Amino acid sequence: MKLTYPACIYPDEEKKGAYAVVVPDLPGCVSGGESLADAILMATDAASGWILDELEDGKAAPKASSMESVIPEPGGFISILVLDMDSYAEKYGKKL
Repeated sequence: MKLTYPACIYPDEEKKGAYAVVVPDLPGCVSGGESLADAILMATDAASGWILDELEDGKAAPKASSMESVIPEPGGFISILVLDMDSYAEKYGKKL
């Protein structure tokens, strides 16, 4: 199962080149990295873990918002995270 979620990405004000990532559809799902590529990889991993926990608890993955409906705070921008839940669950999950 592949899922996509919009993510708000913000440059780190204190560390040049670093970024923070917030996934609005997944409450509390926040990550970051030393570079934009690293931040997106870390956010993808965090979001996948968030979704896997829900699935293993017997819940459905939350519906993703449209990109147009997600408005980042000033200075931020939107990107899409692509989650490969089959691969992630095979590597990190319990048997569903």
